[in-house]
Amino acid sequence: ECRLSATMVETLAGCMFEDIQYADIQVEAAVGRGTFGVVFKAVWKGKDVAIKTIESDNERNAFLVELRQLSRVNHPNIVKLYGFCDNPVCLVMEYAECGSLYNLLHGAEPQPYYTASHAMSWCLQCAQGVAYLHAMKPKALIHRDLKPPNLLLVARGTVLKICDFGTACDIQTYMTNNKGSAAWMAPEVFEGSNYSEKCDVFSWGIILWEVITRKKPFDEIGGSAFCIMWAVHRGTRPPLIKDLPEPIETLMTRCWDKEPSQRPSMNECHYTEPQIIIFISV
Repeated sequence: ECRLSATMVETLAGCMFEDIQYADIQVEAAVGRGTFGVVFKAVWKGKDVAIKTIESDNERNAFLVELRQLSRVNHPNIVKLYGFCDNPVCLVMEYAECGSLYNLLHGAEPQPYYTASHAMSWCLQCAQGVAYLHAMKPKALIHRDLKPPNLLLVARGTVLKICDFGTACDIQTYMTNNKGSAAWMAPEVFEGSNYSEKCDVFSWGIILWEVITRKKPFDEIGGSAFCIMWAVHRGTRPPLIKDLPEPIETLMTRCWDKEPSQRPSMNECHYTEPQIIIFISV
């Protein structure tokens, strides 16, 4: 049975969350899997929650990363952390009753209908949450694994929440490849370059294309994650969208520029997109 060592618990001292007793949680059904562990729906203090468990000692580091990072953040577009248990080890978080954006976009038939304004709203909310992370002091927080499976929906699908901070990090660090994330991953990340928060901007640009087209990015390439990475490294990007308003196309293609310095900041995306929405509706 996985437990946190006394040293690990000490490293979390000062973080703003509750030490929750596992006996107070009524676990229901498994609902998914994150960067680490299995996610269950549960009830705690009379409300629905999600609990994320770890299955091995190897997952402790990811658990601690997510616990540290979620305890630092407080934003309406980021999943809320209520607390954790140390026996057995699990995180207790806000439950998203509408599932992930990925499942809404690509799930079983019949696919839910949504409009262009829904698509733009999801992207805007994602941009707001990420801009908040990048503005954090004393160091910006990079999500590193921004993709629709990590974007959860609540309030009948109208409100978006960013989740899965098991790979989140501070600026100027390296990461190992996450195979399930190749389609959204900036080239400088899998190339092993020193990278910045602009890797999240690249991912956001791919997500913008995905919610507009309702297609899986790079699905036509097929094969392994390596095939996608090789194509992106060589400059392949999702195909441009017919009749897409020029301001959206410009923003999207700037986001996935090969050169990180040429990409807009997430804050710029956050402030540009509402102007684009007004442009579309006029």
